[in-house]
Amino acid sequence: MFTGIVEEIGKIEKTTPIAGGLSLKISTKKIIEDIRANDSICVDGVCLTVTEISNSSFLVDAVGATLEKTTFKEVRQNDLVNLERSVRMSDRLGGHLVQGHVNGVGKISDLQKLGENYLLRIKVPAELEKYMIKEGSIAISGISLTIADLIKNEISISIIPHTWQNTNLNTKKINDSVNIEVDILAKYVEKLLTNDYSNSDKNITTGWLKGLGY
Repeated sequence: MFTGIVEEIGKIEKTTPIAGGLSLKISTKKIIEDIRANDSICVDGVCLTVTEISNSSFLVDAVGATLEKTTFKEVRQNDLVNLERSVRMSDRLGGHLVQGHVNGVGKISDLQKLGENYLLRIKVPAELEKYMIKEGSIAISGISLTIADLIKNEISISIIPHTWQNTNLNTKKINDSVNIEVDILAKYVEKLLTNDYSNSDKNITTGWLKGLGY
């Protein structure tokens, strides 16, 4: 489990094809001091397992569904990635609960500098819209952020200078892809309120909630 508070920006040093996926060598300066083989690391919003460590880098494998559902299918050498170690039970939860289980890939539709802040707009997969609300939490490439506005399946997010400077958002441009993880609490609420468990495509709508007496 993670919090969406990025600890460091790492660099993809090398990508090596393996059976069913890729092995990624990622360089790091800060978190390398406190990670071990088999630790979970959130890499650009994706929970991956450390397989090997050296003095300044570590290896992880991205295979199967991880490549299909995330931006790692497009990963290149020298790409910058957001890194976060798994949270300790004694740590403060500075962002929100992030699993590192990416739900889909979004695309940046607009990026503007507004005073000291930045306005980021992202088109998210239409099927994920139902899990999003204004002022709700969302993880974008592993960063815990708050949705400022939502129009259909396009979200707007205000990025403060600290987040801009300390994540890889400052390398992004319009049409770039980003990993999306919706708030896990929204998915649990949907599960609990849905009586017909055999119909996984059932949506929570205003009419449906009114019919239940809400």
